[in-house]
Amino acid sequence: MFAVVDHDLVTRYTIFACVVGSRAYGLAGPDSDVDRRGVYRAPTPLFWRLDKPPTHVSGPAEEQFSWELERFCVLALRANPTVLECLWSPLVTLSTDVGDALVALRGAFLSRRVGTTYGEYASDQLAKLEATRRRDGPVRWKQAMHMLRLLMAGAHVLATGEVLVDVSAHRDELLAVRAGALSWEAVVDRAAELTLRLAAARDSTALPAEPDRAAVERFLVAARRDGL
Repeated sequence: MFAVVDHDLVTRYTIFACVVGSRAYGLAGPDSDVDRRGVYRAPTPLFWRLDKPPTHVSGPAEEQFSWELERFCVLALRANPTVLECLWSPLVTLSTDVGDALVALRGAFLSRRVGTTYGEYASDQLAKLEATRRRDGPVRWKQAMHMLRLLMAGAHVLATGEVLVDVSAHRDELLAVRAGALSWEAVVDRAAELTLRLAAARDSTALPAEPDRAAVERFLVAARRDGL
């Protein structure tokens, strides 16, 4: 058996890497971070041990976070917005043959669960923002901006079957929110409007009720076999 440390999994076994965050959203400024995300495929023999390889690794670069392939697939099947947007990022920095196959499979992860997941993420953020505000704390305008962005993205994927990452078409509005140029009441009203739009998209979507778990499992088994 060979030894592999956590950062080796990222540097030696990454199959897909991209940039997300403000740079991928079309909302970057001159001082914006480069948020790096990736997927690594741990060598199959590592899973034969009692101690399994890590499901995720932070680093080694700044603002870098990677998931092991299986964990990434599980989260994507649950319609996790952070994971799904990686597969639609316009800023791909690395993709092997396995990574290309993963991206080609991205539609299999989508289902009507998107409406629930995106809506719940946004609702949770709105509730936290309101709770902070009631305690006379400062409004986290950046968090408010991303709450609205999530609602926009959720409605878009339900309507089109494509995850919305680049929101530069809404750049002026979203940056105004981030800058605190809108009142809190205006932000709440906009959230209510987008929530209704999300609900309407969920009612009319052509996405299936459940993701294609079987297709994802076939891909994962083939990737594990190839990793022997």
